[in-house]
Amino acid sequence: MKDIKKYSILFSFLFLSHFLFSQQNDESVVEKQETSFVVRGSVKEVETHKPISHVEVSVNGGAYTTTNLAGDFRIEVKKGDKLIISHKDFITVNYTIKNGERIVVQVHPGSEEGALYKRKIVVKPFNSIIDSAVVYLKKDAEKSIQFITEALSQSNTTKQNAEAYEVLADIYLHWKQYDLAISNYKISLQNNTLNEVVLKLAKAYYKNKDYQESLQTYQNINLASLSNYQKTVYYEGLGDVYKKIVQLDTAISNYKKGLAIAEKHLIKPKITDLNSKIGEAYNASGELKEANTFFENALDLASQENKKRAVEEKVKVADFQNDNMAYEDEIQLRKEAIEEISELESDTLIDNESALTLQKQNYKIGNAYYQQKDYVNAVPYLEKSIAEADSREDFLVKKDAIRKLSETHRDAGDYNKALETYKAYQEAVDTLYVKMDQEITQARRFNKSIAEKQNRISSLESDRALSLSNYQLSIEQSKRQKLIIYSLFGGVLLLLIAAYLMYKYIKQQKLANNLLALKSLRSQMNPHFIFNALNSVNSFIASNDERTANRYLSDFSQLMRAVLENSEQDFIPLQKEVDLLELYTQLEHFRFKDKFYYSITVEDNVAINEFQIPPMLLQPYIENAVWHGLRYKEEKGKLEINISQKSADEITIAIMDDGIGREKSKSLKTENQKKQNSQGMNNIKKRVAILNEMYKDKVNVFIDDYQTEGDKGTKVVVTLKKD
Repeated sequence: MKDIKKYSILFSFLFLSHFLFSQQNDESVVEKQETSFVVRGSVKEVETHKPISHVEVSVNGGAYTTTNLAGDFRIEVKKGDKLIISHKDFITVNYTIKNGERIVVQVHPGSEEGALYKRKIVVKPFNSIIDSAVVYLKKDAEKSIQFITEALSQSNTTKQNAEAYEVLADIYLHWKQYDLAISNYKISLQNNTLNEVVLKLAKAYYKNKDYQESLQTYQNINLASLSNYQKTVYYEGLGDVYKKIVQLDTAISNYKKGLAIAEKHLIKPKITDLNSKIGEAYNASGELKEANTFFENALDLASQENKKRAVEEKVKVADFQNDNMAYEDEIQLRKEAIEEISELESDTLIDNESALTLQKQNYKIGNAYYQQKDYVNAVPYLEKSIAEADSREDFLVKKDAIRKLSETHRDAGDYNKALETYKAYQEAVDTLYVKMDQEITQARRFNKSIAEKQNRISSLESDRALSLSNYQLSIEQSKRQKLIIYSLFGGVLLLLIAAYLMYKYIKQQKLANNLLALKSLRSQMNPHFIFNALNSVNSFIASNDERTANRYLSDFSQLMRAVLENSEQDFIPLQKEVDLLELYTQLEHFRFKDKFYYSITVEDNVAINEFQIPPMLLQPYIENAVWHGLRYKEEKGKLEINISQKSADEITIAIMDDGIGREKSKSLKTENQKKQNSQGMNNIKKRVAILNEMYKDKVNVFIDDYQTEGDKGTKVVVTLKKD
């Protein structure tokens, strides 16, 4: 009986671990990976080069558009689609799409029976470079942006400028640099207003979570000027925005309007997508019967498209079944999806971010069996998920699958396997943190490279404007001297504005990098304390002191929850930090009652509600005082924490201990302990440096000996200024 109680306390750590580490949301959102691309073209008379407008351009069974007044068109296609170009005055052109070539239809004067035509692919310097940028858009962002830079240097018209900036924005949108995508779509629209670009701008606002701007952009579009395909995209985009701001009835209404247009004009991919999105919206509003109907429609339509689209929809419907606890239906769909994914992987590379991975589907099947308390069937699927995740280096899924496997063994009563699996879970978490740190470093490098190339493009545009200004000045110099002066002034002003915008952009990037670094450092609570705290609970359990273990574990979990709640904030109220320190110091004193006593004093004149402090800034200094000073003291020591107010805008927090002191403590440490302590203090120094850079010397830290004789101890004085 005692062993059972002991294990029950040990496995409560499984639940506590949820508060220590961020978890992946089990309900993965299936993002549609675009397999289509946009083909650009034009229709002109061969002799006069006069553009021919209102030419119908369509894809067999898919998208549809017409040429504009300049004779230009663009249409979304897939490799192998048949492009149909027709007009009442010339013979219909049928062409099979091979790649993203630029198509020019040249119309020759013909007989009364109808005009003759000649189609050829035009390769011009600017167009060729733009096409190269499009080819590398999804493969290599830096190379694609380099082609855009070259294209801008070849650009001679505002129309070419607009196209270059549109493709540049497309690159940023694909690589999730949404703020840059927005700014470049705006530049494109300043050069040439196209409905397709306006729709892309609205989508970029949506991706950047600027929902009101996205909504306003959609609402400002002249609906009558859109093609049928664009109208479908328009209503779909509006539905997406309203769904995000939880106006579900309006979202459903817009989705249905888009669906009606797609069905009328046989835009098959959009019919599938909109059925699925209507199902999601009904599910979110709790109307499960209607949701199920639309999901079944989407599932049936997707099966008629291609294998990848079909399995994407199966996974989405399986997620819907999971939401509504229809686990048997979910399991059946996911088993079918696994078979189809295995077939897809022979032809298509599926990355770990996709929902269509074997490790994710096996994990979700195991989880569904677990929810049904069918632990026997849950175990093999979770083990398959772990093996697949390990082979594909998907550490996030591996961590979740190991955790769920440990919980399954625990609930099945196999505590030995549960404990063994939980140890593997801890190792998986450590591995995941290393990988996350590497990804953060790579993201910083990528953002820095993107920022440098964007600055280069901004400079190129400024140089172009200056060169144009100088050229105009040289022509007008003989006519108006006054115009020369104004033009020069305008050129200098342009340079100043460009420099100011570059300065603001660099400052914004630096702020973003600082915020990312702060977030990373805040999340790194010293594992030394966590593991020692868990060992303390273990020792209480071993000595059958279950009441003490439970009380300690309760305080410990309360501390962890408080740490995680504050981890997203740069500053928290001083009162919160004092409460957190009292809880932390109480836990340390609980373990070392015979080594020290402590006091936390807030002087009466301190306006504690008026000050903010970085969360967990003081904890490492208290930990050092206990673990490296007071713990080694022969007699019982003391730890004092005093908060006083020096002036109306400044407070002082003093942490004092009469331990053995820094020099003696350093001589007692092992090399590993020195390394760990150095890393912890370096993190604090980095946080203080970044905060002072962002908030103008808000925090100051001074460390010295506490006393001159005997055990010298340590005194840490933290000075905090009000904003």
